[in-house]
Amino acid sequence: MQGNGEERYALALGQAVIKCWGELPQEVQQRLFEDAVIAGHHSERDESLREQLAVFLHSHHPRTER
Repeated sequence: MQGNGEERYALALGQAVIKCWGELPQEVQQRLFEDAVIAGHHSERDESLREQLAVFLHSHHPRTER
């Protein structure tokens, strides 16, 4: 990410996706989930990110499959 503007846009888009996550088609959810895991994986310490992200999404949208 470059500069504050891009970080601000990414944060705003991320919040919008979280808000409507349960309404998204499953294929879109899967693609966004996998892309988020890849984008957030910076070191071996991030190995649990997949599980943490799944728990987070489930807690916000119990109908999601992940």
